[in-house]
Amino acid sequence: MPKLLWREPIATTTIRSGPPAEFAPAPPPGGATTAHRVLTVGDIAGRESGGLVVLLVAIGALTLASNQFLTGSNLANLARQVAIFAIIALGQLLVILTAGIDLSVGSVLALSGAVTAQLLVAGWPIPLAILCGIALGTALGIINGLLVTRAKLPPFIATLGMLGIARGVVLVITKAKTVQPLPQSFQTIANGTVLGIPNLLIFAVVIAFAIHLVLTRTVFGRYIYAVGSNPESARLAGVPVRVVTISVYAIAGLLAGAGGVLLTSRLGAGIPTAGTGFELNAIAACVIGGASLFGAKGSALGAATGALIMGVLNNGGNLLAINAFYLQIAIGVLILVAVGFDQLNTRASAGRG
Repeated sequence: MPKLLWREPIATTTIRSGPPAEFAPAPPPGGATTAHRVLTVGDIAGRESGGLVVLLVAIGALTLASNQFLTGSNLANLARQVAIFAIIALGQLLVILTAGIDLSVGSVLALSGAVTAQLLVAGWPIPLAILCGIALGTALGIINGLLVTRAKLPPFIATLGMLGIARGVVLVITKAKTVQPLPQSFQTIANGTVLGIPNLLIFAVVIAFAIHLVLTRTVFGRYIYAVGSNPESARLAGVPVRVVTISVYAIAGLLAGAGGVLLTSRLGAGIPTAGTGFELNAIAACVIGGASLFGAKGSALGAATGALIMGVLNNGGNLLAINAFYLQIAIGVLILVAVGFDQLNTRASAGRG
């Protein structure tokens, strides 16, 4: 495989600050020169360790609090709920890794889903309608990338404008009405199962694994982290910063479009108000999963874990009849705690450096 696309893991060298070896203090008597440190969860799981601990605690608490949580029907419903959030969060993660943000994914999801539904009602073949919906999301993502790189608009402003445009367009073309009925074979895409496993969960796992490979085993993944760390240094090092930036927004739009198609399939209708607030949920999932809003920190596993945490909390709240407003408070607290820990770790690393 071409080396520009695929890379093998490489050994890293740790540069330590301090006096040269010839001026270093003599080792203590007895020849003991190495201090052994106990491994922690963070050493093993990395930045995702906090999210994994929260997830395990939430699952354990809900298992004890509700007899229905671990039932097959509830877990299948949970998987379907989380899958679409996870797909959108994975696209958002790529943008966040470049120190950007995409506030338009929820509206792009709604527009892509509504257009797909309208094409199906008009009699278009299912594969062609799906491709058009996903292509529309990708095109809107490319426009976001061009606004950020060519027009030099801040990502927040560029995608906020796209949020309003996409939401307005979907309301105009649907006249704010639900688009239905849709073919039963189309609805089976999201509501069907393979060997008892929901199709939506399979889609989410495949996409998460693909994003993981891109970030960890390709040059493009390395470029994404380089742009998020320092775009000017990355440019001087030969990284095509503009191409990488446009690409991550395009992928975020593609996954938002795919999420819109899957949500439309799951609901059996194109709903113009679908996806409202999904952009904030996607950002929250990334942050809770260990991503830094300052860029260059985060992983596919973390984003998927964050989406699962939010899904488990919402599902558990429904089972226990907890007011949804309290769940919003809990998610907000998780975001603040996650960002706070990230800042503390950053300062601690800077202090040690």
